[in-house]
Amino acid sequence: MKPQVEILAPAGSMESMKAAINAGADAVYMGGSRFGARAYADNPEEDQFLEAIDYAHLHGVQLYMTVNTLVKEGELDQLYDFLLPYYERGLDAVIVQDLGVFDLVRRCFPDLPVHASTQMTVTGWRSARMLKEMGANRIVTARELSLAEIREIRNHTDIEIESFVHGALCYCYSGQCLLSSLIGGRSGNRGRCAQPCRLPYQTSGGEQAPGAKTKDNRHVLSLKDLCTLDILPDIIEAGVYSLKIEGRMKSPRYTAGVVSIYRKYVDQYLKQGRDGYQVDPADRRILLDLFDRGGFTDGYYKQHNGRDMVALKEKPAFREGNQQLFDRLDAEFVNVSKQEPVMGHVTLKEGEPAKLSLTFAAAHGISSEAAGEIQAEVFGNLVQTAKNQPLTEEKLLKQINKTGGSAFYFEKLTAELEGKCFLPVQALNQLRRQGMEQLEQAVLSQYRRQTPDWRERKEFCSRTERPSKETLPGFVVSLENPHTLEAAVNSPDVSAVYLDSTGFGAETWEKAVKYCHQEGKSCGLILPQIFRREAEQYLKKQETALKAAGFDCFVIRSMEEPEFLRQMGLRDTAMIFDANLYVMNHRAADRMKELGASRLTLPLELNSRELEELLKQAEESLPWEMVVYGHYPAMVSAQCIVRTTKGCKHEPELLILKDRKGAELPVKNHCRFCYNTIYNPSPLSLLGQEDIVRRLSPESLRLSFTVEEPKQVEAIINAYGAHFLRGTDSPSPVEDFTRGHLKRGVE
Repeated sequence: MKPQVEILAPAGSMESMKAAINAGADAVYMGGSRFGARAYADNPEEDQFLEAIDYAHLHGVQLYMTVNTLVKEGELDQLYDFLLPYYERGLDAVIVQDLGVFDLVRRCFPDLPVHASTQMTVTGWRSARMLKEMGANRIVTARELSLAEIREIRNHTDIEIESFVHGALCYCYSGQCLLSSLIGGRSGNRGRCAQPCRLPYQTSGGEQAPGAKTKDNRHVLSLKDLCTLDILPDIIEAGVYSLKIEGRMKSPRYTAGVVSIYRKYVDQYLKQGRDGYQVDPADRRILLDLFDRGGFTDGYYKQHNGRDMVALKEKPAFREGNQQLFDRLDAEFVNVSKQEPVMGHVTLKEGEPAKLSLTFAAAHGISSEAAGEIQAEVFGNLVQTAKNQPLTEEKLLKQINKTGGSAFYFEKLTAELEGKCFLPVQALNQLRRQGMEQLEQAVLSQYRRQTPDWRERKEFCSRTERPSKETLPGFVVSLENPHTLEAAVNSPDVSAVYLDSTGFGAETWEKAVKYCHQEGKSCGLILPQIFRREAEQYLKKQETALKAAGFDCFVIRSMEEPEFLRQMGLRDTAMIFDANLYVMNHRAADRMKELGASRLTLPLELNSRELEELLKQAEESLPWEMVVYGHYPAMVSAQCIVRTTKGCKHEPELLILKDRKGAELPVKNHCRFCYNTIYNPSPLSLLGQEDIVRRLSPESLRLSFTVEEPKQVEAIINAYGAHFLRGTDSPSPVEDFTRGHLKRGVE
């Protein structure tokens, strides 16, 4: 039977996995040798991971595999063979980010549970319900959600909820970060984040507060670690089933210590309820002794953001460890072999085979159908007649009780002897070993899966190539600042304009759409990248304006938004899915189409060869858009640099973060929807790359304007028109630019 509440522990190695189980975890998540979001952990190879599945199951613990990276088209056909042995062994679930991977697992392994990763940025009940309808068994909420938002998901959707309760916090919404990728090609979406958020930055722009540039305030992107001991009852009562601990890159000792403390307090709550729940300050100190980045925060559960969540000061280079604590954890959890209790009865009768009967009470990790007692019975050598001293019950029990490194120990062992019995010690040991091995196989057989002949299902991993068109269309322009609208609309090279709702308020919509239509341009609205209560309340309040504006399309940046638009009666308006709704393989493209996409935006982390490979396999009837200019949104955060450095004024500002090498990253606080966007310092520019773009043949090219002034907008549009539409080699108006990942891609 399943536990009432699941403590889910991280494991970056076999040692951490065993330590987590020894410390009381109900489930463990770990990555295999590929496709996991912690590529630099000590992830096990296939044989070790299979061993880990067995080890967990022998001790009644579930094991989940992280398959939570974006998968490129060229890798998709390798995924079936990668997962197959783990599936057959009894893997309990896969944690998935990529919708293409999600689809492949549901089709090829229909009885393998799928958990939607926090990398999917699930921020509300609409996306949770959508994922459940697609076949998800569980959603891992965005770390930024409040208790009220989690409760709302619980009330609207009958799906298991998993939420983080302890460990490191990303500054950015998981799945919405490109900063590590853009800086050094180490993509967080591919499990290789270099953690640039932990580095120091100088803040400038706007009215500066005293001390804003001091050394003690430079780690503005480094959040404190999460610790939720004090609000654990609130989290459980909000509807969270699985309490997730972060830390696959940390030591077995850390894992054991954190799990053991959360085990203590979950058990306390389940036994005594809220009234009997009380946290010992000594346990908080233990958690800080295990890892301290500058104190703890209880995260976003009760606040949207705040300076007190940020570890502004640099972490000390050296901190004396609590060796007494470390030694205790090693002795209790890390350097021990866990054994499960069994009941045994050994029977010796002269002239008959020795018999050992074993009974094991199935642990909670086994499915309800298989729960109950598991029995094994083995027969050994013929019992001889003793020539001298017969074997006594005391000696027999003492020898059989030597379970050594077995997965079991005898909680109760009885014996029955008839006659003057004798068996050599070697025969008794063999009888015990055979019994333990048979019992172990009986336990593990409850988890094994027989694989039908699904080889033909690998067709889902391939697709007939579409023909290349090699054409260059007109331009779509996206705008964040209303004062740049005229410069964009006046250009004859622009066919469509997208108004970003972070900058264009409802009061501007109808007039802007009419202006675009009068000049022969279509006009769309870019919805917020983070769709939470602030976005829902604003758009519902502006429902009349939204419908009256007459938008030709909506640019979707959150999986909450398609269903929201349908509820608003706008289901027939075209939906352009933006690049942050990742499509790196044709299976993901198909799923996006089913979810209502009229057009997809090419992913920003693939190189030209990988983009060609994707487009050759993707559905021909689905149009594609390609961003050819703009400052990439490198980070999207619930935190606010303005609030951290100066205090919240509820007024949008443009700030600059300067890194150690002098690069300046623009930052905008989008107060309307209460999130920040940190942009790449150098804009993407594909001027001069016309041949590559032509080979990709997207149906539209997008120029994305975020921090540019009207004259810059006009100059950039003219330059792109000259290069891409008229074939003239005009000088670039942008001196400092990047080609993004068009040439280098990501690992």
